[in-house]
Amino acid sequence: MKTPLPPTRRTFLKTLGAAGLAAPFFARNLHAAAPSRVLRHASFGAAGMAFNDIQAIMSNDYVKLVAVAEVDLSRAKALKEKFPDVKVYQDWRVLLDKEARNLDSVNVSTPDHMHAPIAYSAMQLGKHCYCQKPLAHDIHETRVLTRLAREKKLVTQMGIQIHSYKVYRQAVAIVQSGVIGKVKEVHTWSSKKWGDTGRPPQRADTPPKDLNWDLWLGVAADRPFVGDGYYHPGNWRKRLDFGTGTFGDMGCHIFDPVFAALALTAPISVRSEGPAPDAWNWAINARIRYVFPRTPFTAGDTVPVTWYDGDERPPAEIRALIAPPKTGEVTSVDATGKAQKRKRGEDDSQGSIIIGTAGVLHVPHIGAPRLFPVAKFSDFKLPDAEQGHHWSLWADACLNGTKPPSASFDYSGPLTESVLLGSVAVRFPQTTLQWNAADLRFENEKGANAHLRRTYRKGWEIAGL
Repeated sequence: MKTPLPPTRRTFLKTLGAAGLAAPFFARNLHAAAPSRVLRHASFGAAGMAFNDIQAIMSNDYVKLVAVAEVDLSRAKALKEKFPDVKVYQDWRVLLDKEARNLDSVNVSTPDHMHAPIAYSAMQLGKHCYCQKPLAHDIHETRVLTRLAREKKLVTQMGIQIHSYKVYRQAVAIVQSGVIGKVKEVHTWSSKKWGDTGRPPQRADTPPKDLNWDLWLGVAADRPFVGDGYYHPGNWRKRLDFGTGTFGDMGCHIFDPVFAALALTAPISVRSEGPAPDAWNWAINARIRYVFPRTPFTAGDTVPVTWYDGDERPPAEIRALIAPPKTGEVTSVDATGKAQKRKRGEDDSQGSIIIGTAGVLHVPHIGAPRLFPVAKFSDFKLPDAEQGHHWSLWADACLNGTKPPSASFDYSGPLTESVLLGSVAVRFPQTTLQWNAADLRFENEKGANAHLRRTYRKGWEIAGL
């Protein structure tokens, strides 16, 4: 059964983008607010990462949780126990329709395919926005959200929380200090395997009584519900229409210190040398090579950044720069400048290797950056850096009109666009795609342009998006 639009505003989705509605702009008032002003907040999503985001945002004493929207009401029970006064809606459109005048900010912590529709709709109403990574499912959506946040002068933040951690800030400072010289190349990877093969099971299961499957699908094409966790609550990350694969899940995290440290802009080309997805699922074991234009921190006219996931890793000669084979050998310098010995089973499952003209930096995910060769940097003390609370920095900026958080959409939008170029490149393996970021198109492979923007399901269109 199709879920009807909110009865009081059946044209909500179609008119929102064009007209922006006539909701009051709390954002203007908050820019001059005193610290004691309460930030009235709503969450889209109530469990999993959404529950983590809610608790982190609510750790700020000046935030009040007003409402949540959760398509699976069984997953809102724990939240309701912790916040008994919160209003729970199943339809996010109804929440915005009924609560717009009672809200100043939102977090969007849903599956990837609904990030843009919900964030865009809330931002059109003047609500500050904390959005999980990746910022959107598609590159077009990402560009629109970035532009809207700027036009509305909203306080935004993407959920790449390690961006505010001391260890990532140290990595950025090391590269920009020039201690490893100019950067020649970067290799970055994640061992996660958000992919699959084969068509979905050919059956139509009955959704659990508390799950509204039509609302869960949202803007995606209609299809029957399949149980046993095939889509919900977590395996949607593997599916083309709902998630963005391993690079979408972890790329925004692991590219982040590289993107920030090198002050990267949009890549000029991207090439996949790994497997292509099938008609339904992302593949695993990706190898995606980006080429970025030079910056003040890079050597040469361009700098290559290569992504690996699943069982793929950088070549052995690159890994050898940071991982001598013997347990017990001194291999790195820690955050205090003390030489560290390699531990048995040391986790190198996710991270980056940044190769400079004068040294190499290993940026683990998540751990203190390490400089190589050890003998050269044995007396080097890593720079100090503050440990920031990613969520509260955003809430404080919403309340006090302080400078935007460093992972605002002006930063995280271009970061996400770069990452999501991988989701297009994997569909055209062994093809170097020339990217024109200004015009949002590929210059040499017109078929690739069809994957920059989705067609939303009939009845779920949003004007302007």
